[in-house]
Amino acid sequence: MSVEITAGPPDTTSPEIAEAVDAAERVLTRRLGAQVRLQDPEALGGTGRSVVIRVRVASSPFSMPRTLVVKRYPAGSGDRDPWAHEAVSHQLLTALPAEERATPELFAHDVTSRLVVLEDLGRAPRLSEKLHAKDARAAERGLLSWAHAMGRLHATTAGRDADFDALMRRAGAQCCQDPIAVDVHAAIAGLPALLESTLGVETSTQVTEFAAAAARAFSTSRRRAFSPSTSCPDNHLVTSRGVRFVDFEAGCVRDIVFDAAALRVPFPSCWCGWGLPPGMSEAMVAAWRAEVGSVWPEMDDDAILLPRLLEAQLLWVWLATWRALSKPMPNVVNAPPRSVVLTGRWTRLRSDALILGEKTVASHADAVIGALVDHYGAEVLELPLYPAFR
Repeated sequence: MSVEITAGPPDTTSPEIAEAVDAAERVLTRRLGAQVRLQDPEALGGTGRSVVIRVRVASSPFSMPRTLVVKRYPAGSGDRDPWAHEAVSHQLLTALPAEERATPELFAHDVTSRLVVLEDLGRAPRLSEKLHAKDARAAERGLLSWAHAMGRLHATTAGRDADFDALMRRAGAQCCQDPIAVDVHAAIAGLPALLESTLGVETSTQVTEFAAAAARAFSTSRRRAFSPSTSCPDNHLVTSRGVRFVDFEAGCVRDIVFDAAALRVPFPSCWCGWGLPPGMSEAMVAAWRAEVGSVWPEMDDDAILLPRLLEAQLLWVWLATWRALSKPMPNVVNAPPRSVVLTGRWTRLRSDALILGEKTVASHADAVIGALVDHYGAEVLELPLYPAFR
């Protein structure tokens, strides 16, 4: 979810928005020791898990930005507390030098009010806007900037596990685990039965063991850094200083290659999936490698990186399939049907597995592709290109 999704004119009559403004004023006033007034709230969209608004700083005895972004979460968010992940992620990243920060600066946060007050990055276009416009070069620059930004984020937060965990405990979170990793393990346990009952596809013991071994390797990896955890082009702003990440409701520290696989899928955690032109994913992976090589020089070795990329790619595809088959698959407006997105991801997995000689994985992917085509009537095996590349 991006804090830059405008949602029409400000709704100053909304109780949730009024409460968010009042809470932000209290938090800022307490932090600065002097009265701060905020006005003109503008709704910026969201997924229903939070209230996100832009506010104008009407009065403050200190020098402050003209506008700020306030993000507030309701109480009782369940076992996975998105507020804790959001607040802790911004605390960790705001501590970085300004020139290395690929995120908004955190001005204030409060556990009681369950909000964060952030730097307003303005009305920079989202990466999704670049991909759906008509300028192929601008879209390509945006994707490469995203890959570079992800690599820099990994390189500048390498080895910050203890810091992140300590901040999570201070925030009162019950668990510091990667929320996506929890679902990956559930997918490994549950997908084979779903594939058989829904699509009539049997999953061999070798394939299940391949997936389980990959998950174990990622959970014990020493190549760890901060990750936004989920990825969607709506969550990346293309600014004059490069791509900026703005959503950390599942932010965590995890294996860097698991994020790099998102450059190959791409955007595996969202359903607004489209295809990329030949060679684009490879160019993005190369851009990411250029940033992380100074910290993890072994990432320049294809013999080390490519097998790990395939393992992460398989886990992302299994996770997406498990989520899709566990409940009905409503389609996203103005995007390819989910069945086509799934088929395209399995098709890419099969291709990459064959390149590395992983015939067991490729054979399983081939069986799933055939079953998806038969079951959903998918007419294409590869995703249609983003509009910018047509």
